[in-house]
Order: sequence, then C-alpha cells, then structure tokens
Amino acid sequence: MNLAFSAARFIGAKVLIIGDAMLDQYQRGIVERISPEAPVPIVTVTEEEFKIGGAGNVAQNIATLGGVPTLISLCGQDVYGENMAQICAELGIDACLLPSATRQTTLKTRIMAAHQQILRVDRENSTPLCAEEFAQLTQAVDQHIDQFEVIVLSDYGKGAISKDFLAWLQQRKRADQKLILDPKTKNFPFYAHMYCMTPNTREISTGVEIPIHSREDLIAAGKKVLSQQGFQSVVITMGGDGMAVFLPGQGIFHVPTMARSVFDVTGAGDTVIAVIALGLSAGLDLLTACLIANCAGGVVVGHVGAVGITQEELAEGLRTSQDFDYDFWGELPL
Repeated sequence: MNLAFSAARFIGAKVLIIGDAMLDQYQRGIVERISPEAPVPIVTVTEEEFKIGGAGNVAQNIATLGGVPTLISLCGQDVYGENMAQICAELGIDACLLPSATRQTTLKTRIMAAHQQILRVDRENSTPLCAEEFAQLTQAVDQHIDQFEVIVLSDYGKGAISKDFLAWLQQRKRADQKLILDPKTKNFPFYAHMYCMTPNTREISTGVEIPIHSREDLIAAGKKVLSQQGFQSVVITMGGDGMAVFLPGQGIFHVPTMARSVFDVTGAGDTVIAVIALGLSAGLDLLTACLIANCAGGVVVGHVGAVGITQEELAEGLRTSQDFDYDFWGELPL
C-alpha cells in the first residue's frame, strides 16, 4: 500500500468546514525571577505570534496539504477577528467569517517560557447564537453546501454547532454528502445520522456514559454511538495508543500510534479530522484515510502549537514510518 501516493491525491480536494474558529496567541519570553507580589514567575515577553485554531486549524491543515478548504464560522467585530481573517487569507483559506456585534472573537493566550506553557488565558463567549447570528450562519452554509461532497463539523462548544443548527443541517444536506464530526461532550445528545464521528477517549466516554478502562469498554462505547445515534462509522483517537476505527460490515480496527516525539498535542485532533476529510474527498476509503491521518497526527505533535502539516512533512513521515499495519479487534455487523 503506497500511502504517500494516496496522500498526494489530497491536492485539489475540496472540503467545507463549519464550526468554531478561534485565534491562538503565543507570548514567548524568559523567566529570570519570581514576582514579589505573589509566588509566580515573571515572564518578560520577547516575541508574540498569532495562529488560527479550532475549526480554523482544520482548514489550515487542509490548505497546507494542498486541499481547497472553505471555512464558515463566526468572529467578533474586533482586532482579533481582523487577525483571523488575515491569517486565513495568507493560508489561502476561503473564509466566511460572520461578524457578530454581540460576541468577541475567541482568543486563547498562551504564555510560554523555555518552550513550556506557564499560563493560558481564554477570552470567549459560549452562549447560544442569537436569532440574527443563527440566520447568518444558516444562510452562509446554504450558499456553499452544494459545492462539497465532504463536510467537517468542528464543534468546540462556542455556539456555532447547536441542536437547532444540527436539525437544520440534517434537512438541508444531501443524502450522498459525508458529514464528519469532531464532537463536544455537551452536544452529544444532539449528534445523529452522520457519516463519521472522531471523538477522543474522554469525549466518547463522557458522551455515552461508559467509563473506559479497557479495550472492551472502548468497543462498547463505539458500538453504542453506532447503534443509538445512527453514525455510519466512528474513529476514536486514543493519544499514545493510536486510534480505533469502527466500520460496520468490515470490523473494528486498531491503528497504532506513529508519534516519535511529543512536544505539544494542541490541534492534533484537528489534523486527524482534516486528513480524514481530505482522504474521503480524494476518493480514499476511510481506513486508508485513517492510516494517513494517524501518521499526520504523529508528525504534528512534534511541533509546538496548532500548525498545519505540509505535503512534504507528511510524505517524509510516511516514508520513515514502518508501522502502516493495523490490528483487527473484532467483527462489526451492519
């Protein structure tokens, strides 16, 4: 199986991303003393950088891998919303960032010293969208959705993905379109009848109310999502333990991790769902897309912060990694 050749098919593949985009601010500096006011380090900031996160990071990964992403999200009428739009333009992301007069752009500020995170400060609004914002969102999706075969829902719990929006989308989408969901626990009861869900172990454990302490628990959780919520497939990311892929009619497969060095897991889930979406858009089967996504996730955790993996990095990762096989965990009837 030539996975590098398969990954090259990502170039030009189109994906629509809907969800909660955010701005990641990195303030890097040095620590030379402790504050006399409280037992905390004083960080003298020497460098500042902005990156796009959340649904924006999914779009970023699709763009850096040669795909054609369209992003629909909300932002505030503030300087951070302008920063987000500028970053999208620089990355080549077709971004429809709907300006809100009532909510600020989601901003996560990370204070870093010696490559370690000292503090994170979040500025965000997680309240439901008002009627005007909801109308803006559905109108934007309505204008774009028919151009895509693969759609990513990136739910970070900031309001874009909601019970009402999911109900509207189920009525609006075509039956042949593949919806891939990165879930948030609080919205779990509202997720249903999509192509694929990509939760991590904690998210699916909380979402289906099954404590996961073993492989059997994990399998039970995956089967519950399939049977009770009508998903066609489930991909559970398990950090250092790789991922479990549930394909009714084919089986349950375990893909071991390919990570060699882990510096920062920020955005790794965004990379995984971006690669899966690109693979499906390029005509790959889900298991092959997951093998490539697993390698991509292993590469991206070797970077600091939410970054987009390039075709060159992915090709090198696929070339130097040996573990392209998977384990068969059991049958999974239709």
